[in-house]
Amino acid sequence: MDWAGRDDLRPKQSMNLGEGSFLSHDLLRIIPLGGVGQIGKNMMVLEYDQQLLIIDCGLMFPESDMLGIDIVIPDMSYVFERPDRVRAIIITHGHEDHIGGLPYLIQRVKAPIYATRLTRGLVEVRLKEFHLLNGVELHTVSPGDVLDLSPFKVEFFRVCHSIPDGVGLGITTPVGLVVHSGDFKFDQTPVDGRLTDFAKLAELGGRGVLVLLSDSTNAETDGQTPSERVVGEVLDQIFARAQGRIIVATFASNISRIQQVVTIARKYGRRVGIVGRSMIDYAKRAAELGYLDLAPDEMLSPQQMNSLPPHKVAIVCTGSQGEPTSALVRMALGEHRLVNIRPGDSVVVSSTPIPGNEELVNRTVNNLFRAGADVYYYERARVHVSGHASREEHKLMLNLIRPRFFVPIHGEYRHLVHHARMAKEVGVPRENIFIVESGQVLEFGPDWGRINGQVAQGHVLVDGLGVGDVGNVVLRDRHLLSRDGFVVVVVAVDADSGEVVEGPDIITRGFVYIREAGDLIEEATHHVLEALTYGGPRATVSTKIKDTLAKFFYDQTGRRPMILPVVMEV
Repeated sequence: MDWAGRDDLRPKQSMNLGEGSFLSHDLLRIIPLGGVGQIGKNMMVLEYDQQLLIIDCGLMFPESDMLGIDIVIPDMSYVFERPDRVRAIIITHGHEDHIGGLPYLIQRVKAPIYATRLTRGLVEVRLKEFHLLNGVELHTVSPGDVLDLSPFKVEFFRVCHSIPDGVGLGITTPVGLVVHSGDFKFDQTPVDGRLTDFAKLAELGGRGVLVLLSDSTNAETDGQTPSERVVGEVLDQIFARAQGRIIVATFASNISRIQQVVTIARKYGRRVGIVGRSMIDYAKRAAELGYLDLAPDEMLSPQQMNSLPPHKVAIVCTGSQGEPTSALVRMALGEHRLVNIRPGDSVVVSSTPIPGNEELVNRTVNNLFRAGADVYYYERARVHVSGHASREEHKLMLNLIRPRFFVPIHGEYRHLVHHARMAKEVGVPRENIFIVESGQVLEFGPDWGRINGQVAQGHVLVDGLGVGDVGNVVLRDRHLLSRDGFVVVVVAVDADSGEVVEGPDIITRGFVYIREAGDLIEEATHHVLEALTYGGPRATVSTKIKDTLAKFFYDQTGRRPMILPVVMEV
């Protein structure tokens, strides 16, 4: 039977739920505040006996309809209401979608942060940007370590991903064992030579796992995700034949990809420069910690990137997702203050578009070709492989862990559905599989589970220094402004009679160009004066202006600009 209905995918409770199972002292709550139903802003909360354990706190890039928004972070209100109950914050790895929201969390929650050595270094870079590093309690952990954070005991195990030092978690609670996969794939030849710890996964599965929370990003992709070594082979071929500069765009925190470029560049006698503030900061920190083999004096300065012979230069930069303010996008447009694309450059866009970013990436690729570059992107060459497991790896994870209950995480809704279907295929009872979205609450006892309510509404928009002050109403206004522009009508009226004393003056932006539409604006002015002939209260004047101009402009242009009356009483 196919899982097609929403209610069918979200059972209210498991078939094992019995009377007397809801005692608070025997109840584990798992609350995803992000990372389910979308790619990014990963954040998970485990709660037992009013004690909270937080796993990751990431950001998400804004979707195309979020005009003017810089980043999106989880709705953390549930945690902010209970700051003294947070036992710890555990970070699984150093990608932005897992650490990017930390500055917004720790300003209000003073809990210790635990991360592996490289991940801690990248967290420090992120917190330093916000001037928050001092006073934060940071601890370094390693795969194999065990933390006693009563009532939670956390065990760390190594997983392969597209960044070194990634870990998954085995979390022992009074209710049962929870396994959080982290972002993973089963790469047999990883760039850093460190394999996923299969033995630990099997050992955890042998103990009896109550709940598995598992990465779902590639749950609709058949087979097994290729090794990072494949990318190295393709990059080697590009370096071998390129005559000009080589520019590789990737995520700022993709340390493994940066290392591949550095290693291959050395082979072909090229020196490497890095462009993009965040990437420079992350690369320097990774080099200091020994995770990136690149000495500071090896890095090219911007002047050297432009002055050295092109066949001696390789550049790594940000912008693989076509972000409007990123280095690659500005370089393609000739607007970067240090380095710009020139004919003969070879550009490698080493990523696949995050869902929703396809248009931005395609626009960037086109602009690169316009600038005279030869561009390699995913459709043309395998210049990127995912850091996430595909279907056969998901099945192996499920068979190693053998959980009683399964919750797919880290993916868009369709990914969660595909992953849930796979879990059923490998033997997890259908009633023991829960598909949830951000803010929904899962509750578990030793032999039961259910979905029970919601604590948050999804996400918070960050625009400049404003956090959460831009909501749906503001976004709707921005859409209106972007579509048909706006018209400001300034008029002075007598405070007693409401008769027009001066004006109206009409100003437009994004609607019509006044110098070329003078007749239209003049006629609109007459319509306003006619509507205000008999005066009236100030509120009535504003309404008359809006109604009159809305009808007039639509009749004349077929457009609906936002109309903003400014009525001054004199």
